[in-house]
Amino acid sequence: MAVKDRDRFSTATRLRVLGEQTAARVYRSQTKRQARRSRLTGRAALLALVLCSLVVALAYPIRQYVSQRAEVADLQREREQARERVEELRDLKARWQDDAYAEQRIRERLHYVMPGETGFIVIDPDAAKKTRTDRTAADRAWYANVWDGVDKADASDQ
Repeated sequence: MAVKDRDRFSTATRLRVLGEQTAARVYRSQTKRQARRSRLTGRAALLALVLCSLVVALAYPIRQYVSQRAEVADLQREREQARERVEELRDLKARWQDDAYAEQRIRERLHYVMPGETGFIVIDPDAAKKTRTDRTAADRAWYANVWDGVDKADASDQ
């Protein structure tokens, strides 16, 4: 029996048994890590799925909210512009209620003069230098444009 005990506790046998035990421990620890990793990966996948679902579910309402806020801001700006325009028109109406202002505007626009006054019209020197054909259609009177059209149509027939 002493020989069997000796073989059992020989260095080679001890090293082999020690190696097998170490390999078993390493294998068990790797299995545990893989099990842990798979659990965390499953949780992470579930969390990612929930977050993606939330993003998809909230994307449209958030986009609508942002666009509506921009629209509200545009409408408020338009309202302020309309208010300013109303104030300008009220001021203009009040000015036209004044007889002196109305008389001044009538004299200026329609070239009216009071009895006993002499009316003068000052012509722009640069405008006097332009010939009838140099002026654009918008600068000339409507009947001049019509007559030029007739002249061009008559000239193309010959």
